[in-house]
Amino acid sequence: MRKGNGDFATARRELSAVDLPNYDAVCFHAQQCIEKLMKGLLIERDSTPPKIHDLAELHRLLIRACPDWDWDLGELHYLSRAAVEFRYPGESADHEDAAQSMAICERLRIALMRHLQRSEPGG
Repeated sequence: MRKGNGDFATARRELSAVDLPNYDAVCFHAQQCIEKLMKGLLIERDSTPPKIHDLAELHRLLIRACPDWDWDLGELHYLSRAAVEFRYPGESADHEDAAQSMAICERLRIALMRHLQRSEPGG
């Protein structure tokens, strides 16, 4: 959880940077935050997550481990795609891409943290 929240903080800082913001990094760290939180929830539910980065596949695994979990696959695909496509030469994220990635990340993070808190003793 700590690493995922670290990625969240990095993405948020970079999105608000005034001098030379790195929008590619915002997209990457937003995806990384969610990937780590999804894997954390799988672990909390006694399921070993595979070494993958595809949020849609992690979502499918989460539905099995956490029946009340659900999320828009379109948003998960967006975060996964943005993290990969903007990470390598050829395409670059702009402010709109970064803002969209961050908005999805913020909503997903809240939902995942609620599920994680329910997994804790007394949660």
